Amino acid sequence: MVESETSSAPAGNAAHGAATESVRRVRVLLPLPLAGAFDYKVPVALTLAPGDVVLVPLGGRTAVGVVWDEAGAPGDALPAARLKDAQARLDVPPFPRELRRFVDWVAAYTMSPPGAVLRMAMSVPAALETPKPQRLCALAAASPDPHDVAATEPRMTPARRHVLRELSAGPPRRAADLARAAGVGTGVVHGLIELGWVEIVAARAAPPPTAPLGTHPGPELSADQRAAAKALSGRIGGGFSVTLLDGVTGAGKTEVYFEAVAAALRAGRQALVLLPEIALSAQWLERFSTRFGAAPAAWHSELTPTQRRTTWRDVAAGRVRVVVGARSALFLPFPELGLIVIDEEHDGAFKQEDGVVYHARDMAVVRARSAEIPAVLVSATPSLETVTNVERGRYHVLRLPDRHGGATLPHIAAIDLRRHPPPPRSFLSPILRQALTATASAGEQAMLFLNRRGYAPLTLCRACGHRLQCPNCTTWLVEHRLAGRLQCHHCGFGAPRPRECPACGAGDSLVACGPGVERLAEEVTALLPTSRIEVMTSDTITGPQAIAEFVQRMTEHEIDVLIGTQIVAKGHHFPGLTLVGVVDADLGLSGGDLRAAERTYQLLHQVAGRAGRATQPGRVLLQTYAPEHPVMQALAAGARDRFLAAEAAERRRYGWPPFGRLAALIVSGRDERRVDEVARRLGATAPHGDGIDVLGPAPAPLAVLRGRHRRRLLVKARREVNLQDALRQWLGAVKVPGTVRVQVDIDPYGFL
Repeated sequence: MVESETSSAPAGNAAHGAATESVRRVRVLLPLPLAGAFDYKVPVALTLAPGDVVLVPLGGRTAVGVVWDEAGAPGDALPAARLKDAQARLDVPPFPRELRRFVDWVAAYTMSPPGAVLRMAMSVPAALETPKPQRLCALAAASPDPHDVAATEPRMTPARRHVLRELSAGPPRRAADLARAAGVGTGVVHGLIELGWVEIVAARAAPPPTAPLGTHPGPELSADQRAAAKALSGRIGGGFSVTLLDGVTGAGKTEVYFEAVAAALRAGRQALVLLPEIALSAQWLERFSTRFGAAPAAWHSELTPTQRRTTWRDVAAGRVRVVVGARSALFLPFPELGLIVIDEEHDGAFKQEDGVVYHARDMAVVRARSAEIPAVLVSATPSLETVTNVERGRYHVLRLPDRHGGATLPHIAAIDLRRHPPPPRSFLSPILRQALTATASAGEQAMLFLNRRGYAPLTLCRACGHRLQCPNCTTWLVEHRLAGRLQCHHCGFGAPRPRECPACGAGDSLVACGPGVERLAEEVTALLPTSRIEVMTSDTITGPQAIAEFVQRMTEHEIDVLIGTQIVAKGHHFPGLTLVGVVDADLGLSGGDLRAAERTYQLLHQVAGRAGRATQPGRVLLQTYAPEHPVMQALAAGARDRFLAAEAAERRRYGWPPFGRLAALIVSGRDERRVDEVARRLGATAPHGDGIDVLGPAPAPLAVLRGRHRRRLLVKARREVNLQDALRQWLGAVKVPGTVRVQVDIDPYGFL
């Protein structure tokens, strides 16, 4: 038990000459962007310990927080008379010590208020409340038979019959759910209750979720897989470690780390698997259920509020043993966490850009260290940061150099668009068009990859040259012809496609420029009129269920040509897919991003890895205007390690990450003049020398985003520099008005 409590002032801002009487105090951290924890007094009748979730007064309201630790000595704290009493302890499992340490570490590293980080761990407020007993509607004994159409009951209406039939065919349920299923209003249900034909019953306690079994038999592994699985499983219970599982696409990396998950389950521990996108979860969940005899708990943004509340409480109580989720799952309150797996560890989707800015891969390693458990990083194209940590001896590595089951890696070739340009008003070169035709004739599947959603990335006026731009962002509107709208992919603004140019008024003058996946589908349909062609993007396929159904259709060869964006690039296993065509392989190489080449290589390698994963060999064609580029050369030659070595040498030469440190400051606000004033003051007071250089301020590439003007400063430092301390001193000396926000991004991955 903790003999201390929190108050209405942050701990550490203590008054001198504080009372020395003995009182029980605790420090309570609130999930708010405040300076720190607050001291409160513990009433005699209340027992509190670190990790307990408590109700405390805050101003004129009541807030929920977590007892963080014991308050300081009385001489360092506020007088007892100024402390407010904690009110109650909530019926929630306490936050484990390692989770509290993790929250503190993330806050310090990302330069975020600890309460803002805690809010991510308390992201489901309803889960902190004691569940209320549900009142469900059930069929009453006095109800007439809804299937007896010959009955002469005068009060029976068609709507009432629909409701009663629903109840007779299914379990009791809430009135709103029952009305929805029967296609009637809730008033019909309440009328049946008044008649006595439907009765209210208490919901039975939900049974605990079926637990995956660590003893459930797994598939037969190859010799390489068995060796890697044995090494990973042996690290369960052995303290903190980080291991890179480095295997080519199709090598069976998932089945290998499943063995480590099984070992954690046998040891009585929980396991967490992070996936970069829910799009990857459809086939993954099926494989998991086959391997372990039950599904894991899922955690992502598509869950309903009820699912989130139930899952959060079940994780905290230890009833859920395995979670698969997006980056936010890292902050769930696991009491017995024994393993963290980060699948596709190189993926940029693990970077959180809003609110608390963090990289889930790096923070997963930190959480594993705080819990003294192993972390496994999985990739066919590991990040340069991870490769460097392996070379420095900080991480272990296990390699799977061959595809599982005798499949071979696809043949990759570049198509030089300077020598083989597409026909007029086309975007596919003759070589790729011929390959598509041959693949269709052979009854095999093909995939075309273009990382541009919609019909065209730009719409302009032929009469005056006006380009249709988002009113809230400095970016062009993307035409989505199927929906008949123009859309901004940054802020979500949308509008119907105008018939006349908004600048000059010319009619029928607006033309689409460049290809998107919808426009590509038009071309392929004209080329292969009898083929079944489908487009898969985040616009057309939403939610895990829709993705699972789409993947199933592709697997069962109900689709001949799949055209998609990055959602199709990773994780999927399509046995009949033998041809992959990349329409614009150069797309990611521009823009001044220091990781542009690495990211492009990773993405295209993953796309190529979809081909030839079964018995039929695969072929990959990359359309490019720069076949001599190191990325294209490395892909065609299968020279990943040589490419990474060259990238590392270039970054080391200039002190870029992972051989130096970076931080970005983004100054934003709706008043451009005030934003510029703050940015100039930051530039004028920027630290220089002692291993630190500051570049900027300068307008961000997206100088206006969601109506906010943006300026950027980039801080470059040697690895030994304490970057956070330098930034705190610098920012502390500059007054920032409330209408302007300065966001700090440690280790930036995006430069827009």
